[in-house]
Amino acid sequence: MPKSRPQAATTARKVLQHVSPPPFADTLPVPVYFRTEHLPSHARYPTMRHPWGEFVYSFSGITEVTAGEEYFLAPPHMGLWIAPGTEHVGFNHAETVHCSVYISRELCSAMPAQTCAMMVSPLVRSMLDHLRALPPAGHDGSESPARARLLRVLVDLLSTCATTGSYLPHADNSELNAVLQVFHGNPADNRPLAELAAAFHMSERTLMRHAQRELGMSLTEWRARLRLVSALPLLQAGRSVESVALDLGYATSSAFIAMFRRLTGTSPGKFVARPANHQVSE
Repeated sequence: MPKSRPQAATTARKVLQHVSPPPFADTLPVPVYFRTEHLPSHARYPTMRHPWGEFVYSFSGITEVTAGEEYFLAPPHMGLWIAPGTEHVGFNHAETVHCSVYISRELCSAMPAQTCAMMVSPLVRSMLDHLRALPPAGHDGSESPARARLLRVLVDLLSTCATTGSYLPHADNSELNAVLQVFHGNPADNRPLAELAAAFHMSERTLMRHAQRELGMSLTEWRARLRLVSALPLLQAGRSVESVALDLGYATSSAFIAMFRRLTGTSPGKFVARPANHQVSE
């Protein structure tokens, strides 16, 4: 079910200043094309609709895409799949380094039919790192046979990745959406579910049922993901782990580190210690 686009995403489309044009208009020069791009803060692409599929993976920063009325967000350890023919706009608030894998329509039969977030396996991450280190292909698609074979293997592996819809989904249900907006405004809100439900004239059971049906996960998991997304730009800006943990409502930095490691596979310290051009999760 399509999820409502948040007000922040709508506003972002109006105020972001740096526009990055797409490299191709109507046709791909090769069946699979790989490129990387370093975007400044507050960057956006123009509205696009292309006949090929696109897989986007952020090495650093957070990838955001709106497609129709749907809003997709993925932190660095995840990717986004944009199905062929989907009108979309990509943008980012903080500085971002990402790659795009353009896949011709005839090779997309095993890929998801709809735009979605994707769980990226360690092998796929390693391949993306390796491709990034190789000399880039030209706009005419010229590249070595070995690189072309590697890209075809990458497509096969991407088709096996688990999908999650949006990493931080939004709700159509007005009662649940009101609760989510409270968390968006204050990710550090630590009220128990029963207290939150009562504040919005619901039972705890009703709130839990709304979350599972609308979000596909518990409200506790959704709140942890929101805190992760909120933490990433703060950590990348040089804030200490302890101060970020306290600002996000954690009583101790160890509790925050445990959440961060569970959701990303690495610690905050290792995440921010890498150079921006190599910052991917382990």
